[in-house]
Amino acid sequence: MPEPAVPPTPPVALSALVAREDLGLRQIAGPTDADTVIHWAHTSEMADPYPYLLGGELLLTAGVHVPEAAGSGTYFDDYVSRIVAAGGAALGFGLAPVHDTVPRALVEACDTYGLPLLEVPPRTTFSGVARAVWQLMAQARHAELRRVTEAQQSLAAAASRPDPVRAVLRQLAQRVGGWAVLYGPEGAEVASAGRVPEGADTTSGAGAQGPSAVRVPQETVSGALAGLAAVVRPSGPGTPTSATDAAAGVHLAAYALGAGQGFVLGVAAPHRDPGDHTIASVAAVLLSLLTGEHQSGSGAARSSALVRLLLGAEPQAVAPLLGEGDWLVVHARPDSLPCDPVTASALGAALGSPLVDLARDVVRVLVPAGREPSAQPGWTLGVSAPAPPPDWPAADAQAARALSRARATRTPLFRHATRRPALTELLSPDEAEAHARALLEPLAPPLTETLRTWLSLHGSWDRTAVALSVHRNTVRQRIARCAALLGTDLDDPDARMELWFALRHSER
Repeated sequence: MPEPAVPPTPPVALSALVAREDLGLRQIAGPTDADTVIHWAHTSEMADPYPYLLGGELLLTAGVHVPEAAGSGTYFDDYVSRIVAAGGAALGFGLAPVHDTVPRALVEACDTYGLPLLEVPPRTTFSGVARAVWQLMAQARHAELRRVTEAQQSLAAAASRPDPVRAVLRQLAQRVGGWAVLYGPEGAEVASAGRVPEGADTTSGAGAQGPSAVRVPQETVSGALAGLAAVVRPSGPGTPTSATDAAAGVHLAAYALGAGQGFVLGVAAPHRDPGDHTIASVAAVLLSLLTGEHQSGSGAARSSALVRLLLGAEPQAVAPLLGEGDWLVVHARPDSLPCDPVTASALGAALGSPLVDLARDVVRVLVPAGREPSAQPGWTLGVSAPAPPPDWPAADAQAARALSRARATRTPLFRHATRRPALTELLSPDEAEAHARALLEPLAPPLTETLRTWLSLHGSWDRTAVALSVHRNTVRQRIARCAALLGTDLDDPDARMELWFALRHSER
């Protein structure tokens, strides 16, 4: 039987539902395990409800389907076994109007197959039971969200303390009630916090929860967690970024940190509560930032380059501190505005660079040319051609135009074309720039940018309006103004070609 698909809501403990005095439910058969949970309530009077169950249900029935001679045959055994096979969590049997008591054969079948059986009194409607289930789910969801929010706040505060890595690990271990450890690229423990839970040997026959259970040494649990961390440590394409397992009743989880340097976060907890994965994921993001490039030697060199630029050094003078080779300028615009610093930093981490600039409506990232940017969910990206530090201003303009083109064409990523038209080889750069300056002199910067965008989009009014975030009538008015100031017919292909040539050289 495959694992049932459950809704994105916390399950409800069956014991909590039975404890509701307004319902008057009473468990009369099956195990009274405190860990029994239900994911929803479903009513059915089918003799074989198997095809209609998803798993995890509290199935409610008034016994309409029960034949009169059911108690003397195998009817109830077949009925209960099919519910169990479908993954049903519990059965609720309503008294009246069909049955005054719960059939004895049904009680025995539920005991045989280990299915909790609840007696639903006549005063309690099935819709009332279902409503109570959803009320308990809403309460659990609210408690889970509150717990996750408080954990996020405490983890963020821990990341700002003098020893942030250990502070984050301590806070995570406290929140999950277990042990949190940071493994280095070679698998060694870099830092840890909390206490390694002791496992229970479930193969000893004593049972994991019994008073005479054999306790598994902590070294066994820590060894299993280290092995799980090795599973997610980057080793090539297809390596998972997270994994979970269990060792002697202890829940284990491992998360590869996003810095790409081989660090792994491991978590061992005696139990798994709703929200634990979200809390651990937040800790993994913070640890990714704390162990990323800004903590390495290259990060220190880039900080030094920034300081020197602020003190008046030329880009060419500080370029060696940033490493050899060309760079890409990426302009990114979030699909949902506005963008906050944390989101911008997360984008930089995804693109493989800590060099991020958050402006009012765009994020700029400086990325080594060897790290080819890819489309990112929730973002529209424009990427420049590779450029050395002296040409970064031109690359910045290329990325801005590429972003406009990406937004106009509704593509998640657009790259600036590196191929130059052959026409540029006919004139020297100085002559081409002088010609461009003279031709475009009548145009103010807003008109120049509108003309450049309009020409790059083949004269499309709608796409130009989208790229510039203005109304299409505004585009028409600006283009008409350009034609008047330049004294040319913009419907003429020759005029368009000459203007595009000039606009390309006006970037220099």
